[in-house]
This record gives sequence, C-alpha cells and structure tokens, in this order.
Amino acid sequence: MSYTIGLVGKPSVGKSTFFNAATMNDVPEGAYPFTTIDPSMGEAYVRVECAAPEFDHSCTPNHGYCADGMRFVPTKLVDVAGLVPGAHEGKGLGNQFLTDLNEADVLIHVVDFTGETDLEGEPTEDHDPRDDIDFLENELDMWYLDILEKGIERYESGYHGTERDIEADLAEQMSAFGIGEDELKQVILALDLPLAPEPWDAADRERLAREIRIRTKPMVIAANKMDTEAAQENWEPITSDPDYEHLTFVPVSAHAEKALKQGDEQDVLSYRPGDDGFEITADLPDEKQAGLEQIREFIDDFGGTGVQSALETALFDELDAIAVFPGARKPQDDGTFLQDCFVLPGGSTAEEFAYFLHTDIGDGFLHAHDVRSGRQVGADTELSHRDVVEITTTN
Repeated sequence: MSYTIGLVGKPSVGKSTFFNAATMNDVPEGAYPFTTIDPSMGEAYVRVECAAPEFDHSCTPNHGYCADGMRFVPTKLVDVAGLVPGAHEGKGLGNQFLTDLNEADVLIHVVDFTGETDLEGEPTEDHDPRDDIDFLENELDMWYLDILEKGIERYESGYHGTERDIEADLAEQMSAFGIGEDELKQVILALDLPLAPEPWDAADRERLAREIRIRTKPMVIAANKMDTEAAQENWEPITSDPDYEHLTFVPVSAHAEKALKQGDEQDVLSYRPGDDGFEITADLPDEKQAGLEQIREFIDDFGGTGVQSALETALFDELDAIAVFPGARKPQDDGTFLQDCFVLPGGSTAEEFAYFLHTDIGDGFLHAHDVRSGRQVGADTELSHRDVVEITTTN
C-alpha cells in the first residue's frame, strides 16, 4: 500500500462511521467529542476495472479482491483524533493530531453537512458547515506557517555556515511534507514573491504557508449525512461558494454505506461497494425494509453512498495516481494471473515501476512490455492508468 489517506474533521461528524464503513473495522463510534483518541489504521479499497477479462482469464489477487470484474485495491486509511479550534496551539488533542496527520498523503475532511454540531463537536442547531471547513483549513495553515517561520529563521540566522537560497532552507525545514527546493521556488514565484524573505510581510507568509499546504496535503470534502434534508439544503450554497473553488466535494452517507455492507455480509442483500444500487435477497421486517428503501432513494439520487467515491477522488483525482498491473498475457504454471495491482504516482515510468516492485528488479532493468499491445517499452516510458506491464530484468 503505497499511499495513506487521512480522515480529518472535528469531533462527532461521523469520521469513525466513515472509517468503519470503508474498512469494516470496529472502532468506537459516538456523538460526543474525542470518541477517537488514538489514530485507527485500517485497509480500505479503491476500485479499478480489472484487466483480466480482456485476456479471457480470471485474476487471482494477492491483496484485496475482485468482484464481478472490479478489482478492489487496498490503500491505507487512518482516522485521526478529532480536531478543535486552536489545535496548532496544542488545544484539544492538537499536537497528537498534527503528528498523526503528517503520515497522510491526501486528506478526506468529513463535514457534518446538517449543521447540527458546533465547532467543538457538541449538538447545536443552524451551524454553518462552512465554519468547519474554514477552521480546519486555518488550523492546518497555521501549523504549516509555524514550520515555515522556522525555516525563515534558519535562513536569516545563516547558522548553516554557507550562503544558500531561501528555498534550500525552507525545503530542509519542511522536508516532512515532501516538498523539495524546486517546487518551493515555483510556489514562491507563483505568488509573485521575491526569492528572499526580507520583504515578506505577515500576509505574504500566511499565503505561502497556505499554498504549500494545498499542494502537499490535498483535500476532499466528504459532505456527510447527505441522506438528510438539512444536509441537502446546505449542499448547493456551499459547493457553489467561490471561496471553495480549490476543494472537491463528494456527497456522502457513511451510515448508508455501513448498513449496506453489513446487509451484504449477513446475506440479506447483495451489494458491491460503490455501486449505485443493491438487491434485497431476504425477507425482512417492515422497519428494516423501510430503512433500506430510504437508502435506495438516496443512492438513486446521488449515484451511491459516496464513501468509495471519496476514497477514489482522493487518490485518482487529487493525487493523480494511477493503478498498474504487473503481469503477462497468460497465467503462470500454477494458474495464478494478474496477482497484483499497485497504485503509483501519475507519470511513473517503466523503470520506476520496476524499482517499486523490488530494488533488484530495478537494478537489473532491461526493458518492459505493454502486455496488451505486445510492444516493448523503454525505461523512460510513462505508464498509464490500468496498464498491464511485464518487466524484463537481469536479476
């Protein structure tokens, strides 16, 4: 699992329900602050159309599973402690939250779109979900700003003993966020800032911290509880707000996803995660039947429960990741076929894929084959989503 998705948000918005729905783990859920204290790690899945049927074979996954031609590829999901205003100053579980958060490549911010929980996660009425979006982004920005300021202090002190460009000191200070000198220089220039911090005022530094955060911790908003009238009334005003053009919103009902998965496990209905429909396969009490029909109405209107969509939007849209199958045109002698499917950064080359599989394979890389076309491809060939690639190596 090459990527980690972080679930973030204030307490009591349904993060743990989302986590359980995505992973079918059993972590505590409750409508009170800090139900989650320690981060919960689990295996979620993203859907990739399986390539095996194109070769008239069935796949035999090592990891994840395949259902009706859809490959479910594992990814790591972490549900971190609920965030409250002032977390960057250590309030609530702030310091722990930020430490846990740094492991994530992309964030899903679970927001209670009903407006029925305040910023502390307590029950209320007529709360504006925009406030939740704003406060969380601000907390992250202030966290980044604090680290940015340390990088500026490092540059201005010159204690490293040599004259260096500002981006070098900032990159060293912010290395944990996965941003290098070249990208930092691009960000500074994109904001029309000089390549020296002396003229930067407080607003410039905040803008820079925010832009670095947006680039290194991309975010999807999971608009949770969209199966309620109150949340649906908030959808259009918020998603059309120009202040949020940098964000992607996904309508979600984590409760509905979990109910459908539980029903499928109990053989009372047939449901494939992420589908826009399900089939009831058993006689149920009227109350349960009515509840499922309400869920059916919701997913008919929104094209699904949104849980799978949020995960896949995070990886494939926000991170521009691709899924690649290592394999050959025919099954191995033991009958195995297309055992693996890996999620890689977009733009990955054939040689980088070889190194991803194993250092020895990369060291001995000769060439690769596009299994569909049979065409030999070189080390620098960029791979595409759902490519099937066979590596030829000396090792």
